[in-house]
Amino acid sequence: MGLYEASFRVKHECPYREISERHPDLTIREWYLRDCQVVELTAPGSPSEALLEEIDRLGTILHESVDDDGLHVVTQSCLCSLEDSIVERFEAHNCLYQPPTVHRQGWEHYTVVAFDEADVGALLQELEADRDVEVLSKTEISKQQTPHGMLAPIDKLFADVTERQQAALRLALERGYYDQPRKTSLRDLAARTDVARSTYEEHLRKAENKLLTNLGQFLRLATATTSADPLGVGRPSEAEQSAD
Repeated sequence: MGLYEASFRVKHECPYREISERHPDLTIREWYLRDCQVVELTAPGSPSEALLEEIDRLGTILHESVDDDGLHVVTQSCLCSLEDSIVERFEAHNCLYQPPTVHRQGWEHYTVVAFDEADVGALLQELEADRDVEVLSKTEISKQQTPHGMLAPIDKLFADVTERQQAALRLALERGYYDQPRKTSLRDLAARTDVARSTYEEHLRKAENKLLTNLGQFLRLATATTSADPLGVGRPSEAEQSAD
């Protein structure tokens, strides 16, 4: 199974792209979280009043500094502007988005990873229908090391994991439940909480199941870069060999 990475840049109506076009020395990096987006803006030198006013309208400023290295601002805003976003198109074509989005000199830069080169081609063809697109690179990486940028976003890993399930998992980790040999038991863990053992175990098992399910797409991408079969999954079992 192949693994393909494509990097491209697009132009369409977007406030961050427009700001980067008006301020060519500015670099904007954009991350999408579960219920908000975080934007980091950097530029050499002292910012103009016009740029600072535009940044102030982007969202809540979490950090702002100007020093010898230039401007550095981090803002946070809601995801209301991301409905029918380009990232949703990536998912529709089975392409895994690699954050952050980088806005520079009027272009939005994206990187995606996919199992099938045809999925990448279909995605680019759809994007070209309603915006300017320039492909920067399209590489087969099935025989290379998994890119360092292919990190599982925390919000995706913990999607649908409730606060109680997260708390149950954290307690188990901190008390050595997953150590070999185990340093505690389910009974002891439950005794440290206000819930019955059966309830605690239910929270823990659901957290484990959801995490493994959410991790699946990233695990498949990681293992797709090697042809090794360390567990002998592709070999027939003893029962199958006996049958022959």
